[in-house]
Amino acid sequence: MKVDLEIIRVEKPEDLNVIIGQSHFIKSVEDIYEVLIASTPNIKFGLAFAESSGKCLVRTEGNDPELIKIASGNTLKIGCGHMFFVALKEAFPINVLNQIKNVPEVCRIFCASANPIEFVVAKTQQGKAILGVIDGFSPKGIETEADVRERKALLRKFGYKLQ
Repeated sequence: MKVDLEIIRVEKPEDLNVIIGQSHFIKSVEDIYEVLIASTPNIKFGLAFAESSGKCLVRTEGNDPELIKIASGNTLKIGCGHMFFVALKEAFPINVLNQIKNVPEVCRIFCASANPIEFVVAKTQQGKAILGVIDGFSPKGIETEADVRERKALLRKFGYKLQ
């Protein structure tokens, strides 16, 4: 049996947050939609799920046509069965990640990021599988005291820490 490896880059605007994971049932589309729509009042999102049996379609939901297009296009391009792709605006992954993890059909989260993302994908005669995720860039060093102060200030600016 032959296995080919591919590196597939996620196509998205630079600052767009995405959550990409694996689920096991077509019901995931509606359940993840319900979690997202109930999570944050102004959330904008597109959701796509790669059905891996039957018609093998990319199923979509969302409340923003452009984000649905980004999610569905990337899902089709990556092409791995039972994966889902959420593109987010007006919310961050931290606002919805635990709720998505608690959807009974969700098996795992591969990444939640606004960074450039590449997937390492194995391709066989049957289909494709995600082997890993390259999320952003490699470290360039260890933070200094000034970097620590900057990190803490940024978290407080976003409202994630009080003091």
